[in-house]
Amino acid sequence: MKTSDFYYELPQELIAQEPLEDRSSSRLLVFDRKSGKIEHRIFRDIKEYLKPGDCLVLNDTRVMPARLLGVREDTGGSIEFVLLKNISGDTWEVILKPGRRAKPGARFVFGDGLLRAEIIDVVEGGNRIVRFEYEGIFQQVLDRVGIVPLPPYITKKLKDPERYQTVYSRYMGSAAAPTAGLHFTKELLDDLSRSGIYTAYLTLHVGLGTFRPVKTENVEDHVMHSEVYNLSSETADMINRARAEGGRIIAVGTTSCRVLETVSSDDGLVKPASGTTDIFIYPGYRFKAMDGLITNFHLPESTLLMLVSAFAGRERILDAYKIAVEQRYRFFSFGDAMFII
Repeated sequence: MKTSDFYYELPQELIAQEPLEDRSSSRLLVFDRKSGKIEHRIFRDIKEYLKPGDCLVLNDTRVMPARLLGVREDTGGSIEFVLLKNISGDTWEVILKPGRRAKPGARFVFGDGLLRAEIIDVVEGGNRIVRFEYEGIFQQVLDRVGIVPLPPYITKKLKDPERYQTVYSRYMGSAAAPTAGLHFTKELLDDLSRSGIYTAYLTLHVGLGTFRPVKTENVEDHVMHSEVYNLSSETADMINRARAEGGRIIAVGTTSCRVLETVSSDDGLVKPASGTTDIFIYPGYRFKAMDGLITNFHLPESTLLMLVSAFAGRERILDAYKIAVEQRYRFFSFGDAMFII
């Protein structure tokens, strides 16, 4: 299977640069896998396609203000850090720009001295291991000096950083938002709950690897990035109860899907678990836990498009994307949504 099999033409102007004022006013392309039927709706209409007893599975991660702009302590030269993952305590793996001369022992200052960092190692791929120094609580310092990193295809400054967080975000740790969840408002979630629809929460901290292009010619040769997840016994019980009662399990986003498929047995039973997952889902994969998927429109040749194609069929998805382009849907993180049932 070739990576080029997942290419499609996308006009630049269809890449959404900012969110809509009302989250739930995004457009919704509803795709029925059995019939191939496509409907064009508004996101808040999704309740018309859900039934009492269905279970929405949402990712409650929160995006860190992981982008740090500072200076080199000795020369005053500008530096940019992006936090990737916490190694232990105050030690983190980071991406540096420019990073060529940043060797172990080099020190940097952020936020007029509120936060300092020293490079202690260089790892494979050129990332750095750094140790931070500060007074107080790291998260509070980070909130003061850090910036929420936006995807590279968004060039417009975001007026309200909370619009790149879901309304149900709880656990800080992501470098990117689980964007399918951005369409939900608290009012819509409450409405769905009153209608007898379960909402179950898991956590997957989205890494910057989600934006990494597939560079291998063959899909199967791509090495998937790993991400930290947690699915509680309470969430597992709710999902399993919904399935036992005849409800459908609807993943909100590819991140929720990847966790569900990581922790499920072959018969679809979900087990509580935490750890890291590098599951790579592409056509030929047999889904165990997911009956429906709410998702945004994804980049050409991306692992996310491959996952969606595995669920609904590559040619059908590419045909649906072609229709979405013709109908001027908005694409990517701040774009419109798709509901595959």
